[in-house]
Amino acid sequence: MGSVQRSRSEPTVFARELFQGLPSRYDLLAEALSFGQNHRWRRAMVDAVLRLNGGSGRVLDVATGTAGVSLMLTDRSDVTTTGLDVSKDMLRSGQSRVARRSRGDRIRLVLGKAEQLPFADGTFDALTFTYLLRYVADPAATLRELFRVVRPGGAIGNLEFLVPGNPVWRVSWVGYTRAVLPVAGFITGGREWAKVGRFLGPSISEHYRRYPVEWTIGAWQAAGATDVTVRRMSLGGGLVMWGRKAGG
Repeated sequence: MGSVQRSRSEPTVFARELFQGLPSRYDLLAEALSFGQNHRWRRAMVDAVLRLNGGSGRVLDVATGTAGVSLMLTDRSDVTTTGLDVSKDMLRSGQSRVARRSRGDRIRLVLGKAEQLPFADGTFDALTFTYLLRYVADPAATLRELFRVVRPGGAIGNLEFLVPGNPVWRVSWVGYTRAVLPVAGFITGGREWAKVGRFLGPSISEHYRRYPVEWTIGAWQAAGATDVTVRRMSLGGGLVMWGRKAGG
């Protein structure tokens, strides 16, 4: 119970502790946790942002982890990216990946919190954030802070896990997240990743009980988004959203 209480009162600290020391197998586990769909979901988000953004300019990638989205953005366009994450271990692994891909001239990684971004208003032409809102205390305030650093008219894209709406698929999803994920976590990363697997399903369910998709759309609009589009993917297991910041 102590871990659950801490995750609600200090979710950013909890997220940092949860993933501490585990980045070497993060991408492998991300595929297991997403039914093998993580890469496809990322590509859908990246493509949507690049369509809106024209494939150029400066992009902020929040909750960058091991820089997977930043690398995909630079693979598919001429953008330069700044990847921000709360975990030093994740950034260290991400920096190694960036160096191996010779992308240091186009990808910069920085330590920081989504709730307090170290950038001036309107700094970036576009923004992406991935698997973030379950790890912040106030999702609406965090969205306002994210949108603050995007120029008017800039593109915003987001990827999150989702609970399937279809009752049959929802039962299957609950079984997968409660029974299979801990085992998959243990196989791919040992005891620590098994803990992540046990945490993930209940945390997703709890998040959408408190903040359903309709609430999230409204929070985007209240933060300054226009033309908000929602795409449910993989039978409702993944959620990709995109839109523009008003005023452009």
